[in-house]
Parts: sequence; C-alpha cells; structure tokens
Amino acid sequence: MRFFTGSLMLSAAAIAVAAPAHAQDGEQGRAINVQPYIEVSQILSAELSPGSDTLTYTQLAAGVDVNAQGRNSGASVSVRYERNIGYGDAVDSDTVSGVARGYLSVVPRTLTLEGGALASRTRVDGGGAVSPNPLVSADATSQIYSLYAGPSLSTEVGAVDVTAVARVGYNRFEASDALIDANGDPVDVFDDSVTYSGQVRAGTRPGDPLPVGLAVTAGGYQEDISNLDQRVRDVYVRGDVTIPVTPSLAIVGGAGYEDVEVSSRDALRDANGDPVVGTDGRLVTDTASPRILAFDVDGLLWDVGVLWRPSSRTSLSAYVGERYDSTTYYGSFTYVPNRRSALSISVYDGVSGFGGTLNNSLAALSTDFSALRNPVTGDFGGLTTGEEGSGLINSLGSIRSAAFRGRGVNASYQRQMGRLTAAFGAGYDRRTFIAAAGTALEALDGLRDESYYVTGGVTRQLGDRASLQANAYVNWFDAGSADGDLTAMGASASYNRSITDRLSARAAVAVDYFDSDFTAEDFATATGLLGLRYNF
Repeated sequence: MRFFTGSLMLSAAAIAVAAPAHAQDGEQGRAINVQPYIEVSQILSAELSPGSDTLTYTQLAAGVDVNAQGRNSGASVSVRYERNIGYGDAVDSDTVSGVARGYLSVVPRTLTLEGGALASRTRVDGGGAVSPNPLVSADATSQIYSLYAGPSLSTEVGAVDVTAVARVGYNRFEASDALIDANGDPVDVFDDSVTYSGQVRAGTRPGDPLPVGLAVTAGGYQEDISNLDQRVRDVYVRGDVTIPVTPSLAIVGGAGYEDVEVSSRDALRDANGDPVVGTDGRLVTDTASPRILAFDVDGLLWDVGVLWRPSSRTSLSAYVGERYDSTTYYGSFTYVPNRRSALSISVYDGVSGFGGTLNNSLAALSTDFSALRNPVTGDFGGLTTGEEGSGLINSLGSIRSAAFRGRGVNASYQRQMGRLTAAFGAGYDRRTFIAAAGTALEALDGLRDESYYVTGGVTRQLGDRASLQANAYVNWFDAGSADGDLTAMGASASYNRSITDRLSARAAVAVDYFDSDFTAEDFATATGLLGLRYNF
C-alpha cells in the first residue's frame, strides 16, 4: 500500500520543539499587503496515454494572499477556494487549498503566540495511488488539513536564559470514497490526530558566568491517532554543555533520560475473528480492547556535535548520538551569502504519526513568504519563497495509519537574479512503521516506505505588466509492501499579462506523467488553461 501526492510534498520532521521563526521587535518596519482576487478560467485536459479522453472545465476561484510584517507581529497567508464545473464525463469538484503562518508578540521579546495551517487536495484512483493531475482520473478526491497553535516564552533570570514553547495541533485526511488495494480490499489509511508538544529550557551562555555554557531541558510530545486509538508518547529530560573552541566553533554534548511509548487498541472482530472495516474503509476500533504496547523504550539518551557559525550568514549544527535505543543523526545548515540567495538543509529523526509530521513542517516555515502554486490547478505545491529564503513542506510519503520512525533530509534553495526568482526543494524520507503484535496493524510493524522528491519554480518579470512562471516536480516512492513503486513527474508554465491595474489575463499549460507498479499502464495528461483574474 502506498499513497503519494503530485501537488504537495511533505515529510516527517524532528520531534524536538523549535522556537518560532520570526523577526524580533524593532528589526523591521511595518508592511502590510492584502490581495483578494477572483478568477474565471476555461480548462481543457487531454489524456495522452493509455487512452485519449478529453475533458473540459470552467474554473471559478476566489482567494486572498496576505503578507503582513509588523514590529511585533507577522503573518503570511495564501488561501484559495476553487469550483471546477465539468462538462460531459468531467466531474465537478470544490476545493480549499492554502498555507498560513503567523505570530503575535503579546509581550515584545518575551511572550509570543504563533500558529499555522495547511489545506491540500489529492486525487486517488481506484487502486489507491494519487494522480499527479487532480483534474484527471477522478475516482475519489481526498483533502488534507493541518493546523497548530501555541505560545512561546523567552526571558532572563540573571545570567540564565529561560525559554518555553507549547503547541496543540490537529490533522485530518478526508477521502470521499473508501480506498482499496489492487485486490479490491479496503485499505486502512490515516484518519485524524491531535498532537501536543512542549519544552522548557534554562541555560547559560559560554563566558557568562562560566567558561562553558550549561543548560537543562525537559519536554514531551504526544500524538493521539484515531485509527485503533493509537498513541505516541515521548517525554525526556536532559543536560547539555557547550564548550567554545574558537569564536566561531563550539563542541556540544548532552545526556539525559527519555521514555518513549507507542501503543494502540485492536480492531473490532467479527464472528470469524476478522477485523471489521467501516464504510470509510478504515478499521473499526474495539474500544473495549486493552491498550497494547507496540514500542516501549526508556533509559539513557545522549548526543555530541558541533556548532559552527563563522559569520551571521553561515550556520551549521551536526549531532550524532543514541535515541530510541539506536543511533541517531540530526542537524541543520543554512547559508545566506546575501539578500539574493539562501540555502537551507535539515537532517531529522523522530517518532510520530502522519499528523505530527505535518505540524512540524508547518512550524518550520517562515512567517514571511509567498506560496508557489500550480498555474493550472491552483494547488499549493509545497514550496515557498521569501526574504528568509525558500521554505519546503516536503513529501507526504505514505498515508498509512500506523505510527512510524521518520528519518531523512530535505533542502531548499532560493536565488534572485534581477527580475528572475528561482526556488528549488529536494529531499529523502524514510518511514519505518511501528505496530503492536496481535492487532490488525501487526503486518505493518517494521515495514519501511521511502520517498525521494525534487520540486522547483522559476518566475521572470517581463517589464512592468507581464510575467512568466514555470514549475516542475519529480517524485519517487518505494513501498515497503508488495504494492510496488511509483514515479510521478510533471511540469507547467504560465504567462500573465495585466490588462488594467486590476484585471489580468493568463494562459497556462501543464504535462503530468504517472508510472505505478500498481497498474498495468502508465498515464500521461496534458492540460491547458485560459483565464482572467481580477484583483480587488
């Protein structure tokens, strides 16, 4: 079983709670840009292989793009509602898509509220694989939602810096029809989850008052997954020391105690002992079943690493240690040589459910960005550009309901050259699933799904009234089960021309290719669009 999106790429993120990313009070002036709009377009979509069906749609859309940056607050929002009216065999659809991140300093430099939200659509065919073009092969439409919010605190008690952060999140995967595998059997996919996370840290800087920096951190994470009442719980306490080697290089190390548990209940069984499946295709939880442990590790955690910051433009952190009773690696690298380019790389390792990866990816986004959208479908492609560089909500990978350990790396790069802006993202994600013996999910325990993904977008201004945009993506998915592999790739281009100060015309084309071992034939489609947009 595997599920994959062509319009949004997203992966697991580290469980560690990070401070909100935003400019501090006084670092920037106030700038607010709110752009509501409506669009009307005509779409022609042609199947190139294996068939030759041609479908037409009228697309009506309304949305708003917001970028508001103040001295004590900041937010970026891109939200779009779309109605596709099909003709002939084409199927009507309604979609809400978008991404938002923001913060508000209740007490400047001390108490901050932050939050984020994501909505993305996918289209699933009868075999359970997601089509790269949501307007074609419309067997079922799926919608993914994620949101989180919480406060963060930063203060000083003498020479001790005290920071704290807390978050609550909600995530949901909706499918209009039950998903089935190649044999026609229902597939249990993620439904929804609630996440809770928090961390408190108290520490001193090297040289004040001691030659080395010392810190104590305590925190926890929990995700409650509705499928079989699964629960991921991780609590820890640790101490850390920072030893300066040079003004730009430090050795860091830490050790502590961690208790990690993954548990669930069993599915309701029928008279033959087989799991009961609901009308939505998901396993029905036996609420009377006792909670069964799938993963239970407690004891020592430790890591050592380096912090390197030769200038304000370059930063590296790299760690190796032991966590979850095995070796762990994680870290990050950022390089911003000037205002025109920025590179960011992140290596992660954490235990969570599907929802936890969404919340963590959202929290890692900047609050000052512009969302890149597919010019034909209007979907958010998981990539953003902004003053702090590009951001990436990476591979969704598998949408299995089981909890997993997610490890991988993702990178994003942004470059501005005169009137041309380019942004790229790439990464690798590996998920090893965790399920309790004796439950309906037992067969997933130890199963490994892997995803590779590359996406990019280029925008070129043509004078004051026109622009060109081109996007492309390639996704590879290697399922750990016998379902087979998947390759999805596509490219799109659009031309936009202002007719008046508020009215503009656009033309766009897209080509998508879909190759899955799940089906006997490959699929290729071409889509064209002509439309008008009015900015209020």
